[in-house]
Amino acid sequence: QVQLVESGGGLVQPGGSLRLSCTTSGSTLAYYPIGWFRQAPGKEREGVAAISSSDGNTYYVESVKGRFTIFRDNDKNTVYRDMTSLKPEAPAVYSCAAAAPRARICLPRIPDYVSWGQGHQVTVSS
Repeated sequence: QVQLVESGGGLVQPGGSLRLSCTTSGSTLAYYPIGWFRQAPGKEREGVAAISSSDGNTYYVESVKGRFTIFRDNDKNTVYRDMTSLKPEAPAVYSCAAAAPRARICLPRIPDYVSWGQGHQVTVSS
């Protein structure tokens, strides 16, 4: 397993943008498929985006396509997720997670991921 550390999150106005970061120390994050997940109060955790390790392909659920971008900076050993055109909604906790090294993934499914970050709350509100 790999230990993931997230940063970013907080309060943002509707229509605004936010960047979340996911990094690790002691491991090479480029070897791991990374997924981003969201959990709102009273709801199940759901996957929203993922990036593969081998070819850098990205996958997004329909609700975030065109608004979320996930990408790697291997020099910084970090995966980022940019969120734009944020919509007003209840606060949610966003987490990054890593699948097994070089696992084949597509849309993020919780059972595929074995290492989880601590999560950061994102609130979209005016």
